Amino acid sequence: MNLFSPLTVGALELRNRLVMAPLTRSRSGRSGVPGPLVTEHYRQRASLGLIVSEGTYPSHAGQGFPGQPGLVTDEQLAGWSKVTQAVHEEGGRIFAQVMHAGRVTHEAITGGFPVVGPSAIAIDGLTRTYEGKLAYPVPHELSGDELKGVIGEFVRASRNAITAGFDGVELHGANGYLLHEFLSPASNERNDGYGGSPENRARFVAEVVAAVAAEIGAERVGIRVSPEHNIQGALETDAADVRATYASLLKTIAPLNLAYLSILHQDPTGSLVQDLRAWFAGPLLLNSGFGIVTTRDEAMALMADGHADAVVVGRPAIANPDLVRRWQEDLPLNAPDPLTFYTDGAAGYTDYPALAS
Repeated sequence: MNLFSPLTVGALELRNRLVMAPLTRSRSGRSGVPGPLVTEHYRQRASLGLIVSEGTYPSHAGQGFPGQPGLVTDEQLAGWSKVTQAVHEEGGRIFAQVMHAGRVTHEAITGGFPVVGPSAIAIDGLTRTYEGKLAYPVPHELSGDELKGVIGEFVRASRNAITAGFDGVELHGANGYLLHEFLSPASNERNDGYGGSPENRARFVAEVVAAVAAEIGAERVGIRVSPEHNIQGALETDAADVRATYASLLKTIAPLNLAYLSILHQDPTGSLVQDLRAWFAGPLLLNSGFGIVTTRDEAMALMADGHADAVVVGRPAIANPDLVRRWQEDLPLNAPDPLTFYTDGAAGYTDYPALAS
């Protein structure tokens, strides 16, 4: 298995096994409309086997941070249509990551829409809003009927993504956002059919996945998870509970034959990750861990040892629009500038140089 060989995920053939991670870049303004700068950013990186977009909100209540793009309004979809067209013109493939922030937001970000979650438990900390840093609020605990509405938001956003020209969607079940909040016993203290046991905590996520797959086709749907990430209050510290929760989720959705499973974990070759792969029984995309830079050598080893079907990278893709060529030919890399990760404008976004041919 070679990092630079083709890979089939769902109905798509990717020209290599390097995947661009979903990367928050906050360049879409208060309207959430991706403009020409966003289009150029993704176009530059189209040589990667698959681009997964930054997290896009499926409803105004699901917006997690300033400058985040959405999949809600006609203007947002028109902006994304230009992005997907540019990527396709360069021969690339692109999935939209559909992300509901859940309780990881504030009404000063959502435009007054209530902050929601599986339980009325606030995150301890501050979030950056249009009005400055504010404490996370106590979220409204979603009722059973409201959960059906949220599933509908995921379905509509996924359909909108296909309308806008995306090749598929990745459902964001990681990093402490809404779907992950249901999986974690620290953020989910419900006593109905969506809380308590590992099977119950996995139920809502499985229902979202099934509904989206039924709407746009399972071959166009991937899911990203980050078990034991312990971020933004979605703590998962009991190894046995983690294993039971994710086993239930993956065994439930495995018969759908999704396009792929993407796992973010600091031990990608360990028994938990490899068991998740076996339970899913489909293509596995591996990301070695949030905040840890994946190197060329690590990516090559993951493929050579058969631990994954593709490798997901973040910061190397930010700083090197031609990362595939640089890694394939073992050429020097540009260094990413963290000070420009979440700013406005082209600096640190579209001005990283590609190598001269």
